[in-house]
Amino acid sequence: MGAIFAARVVIDDLYDYTSIRRSDVATMYVARTERPTLVLGGSQSSEVLDPIKSAGTPVRRRRGGGGLVLLRPEDLWVDWWIPRDDARWNYDVHVSSIRVGQWWADVLGERVKGVRVHEGPLEGDDTHRVVCFAGRGPGEVFVDDRKAVGVTQWRVREGVFVSTVLHAEPTSDVLDYLSVIPSGLAEALDHHALSTLASVDAASTLAQLRVVSAPSHQVDIIIDSSINS
Repeated sequence: MGAIFAARVVIDDLYDYTSIRRSDVATMYVARTERPTLVLGGSQSSEVLDPIKSAGTPVRRRRGGGGLVLLRPEDLWVDWWIPRDDARWNYDVHVSSIRVGQWWADVLGERVKGVRVHEGPLEGDDTHRVVCFAGRGPGEVFVDDRKAVGVTQWRVREGVFVSTVLHAEPTSDVLDYLSVIPSGLAEALDHHALSTLASVDAASTLAQLRVVSAPSHQVDIIIDSSINS
């Protein structure tokens, strides 16, 4: 009997990362999508997705660690490219994430109380890391001990690209797309969002993030939301 091979699933990158790493200036990227989009972590297998339930939803892959994210049009997805020659570049992985997390904390702290940046190592059940917001990682921002901002990064010889997101609404429905839902994941996925942080305004938050991070450029991106063939 001849060998049977599974079809190879091709997933497009979230960004044109080749162009990003060619840049020699610090840049803040504000990404938006026109429809709900599933974003896999850099090394995450597409097999975590149920092929039937996710068939009608765009799927993209970001560079860097972390798990699955359900990105919606109203979410605040903000990334920073820090080239190696920039004074804010640091060889320490944790320092880079914590610096960006502190930018978020400085902005959110003007509007809500109980803001804290996680400065320790990665925490949480290994099986829950299939989705991004179920654990704790360096630089991630918490309000009253509930995660508000997720942080991950991609490092290359030219610099570091730090990705962050503050969701507009709770994202428990990301579980609907999984092929297997680990025990306890639904409870671990409880997090803050713009809808639970009533005093946080999206537009002013973005404006203040630009002030505190002081990038040389800001780039606004509309994510391609076509379905992978």
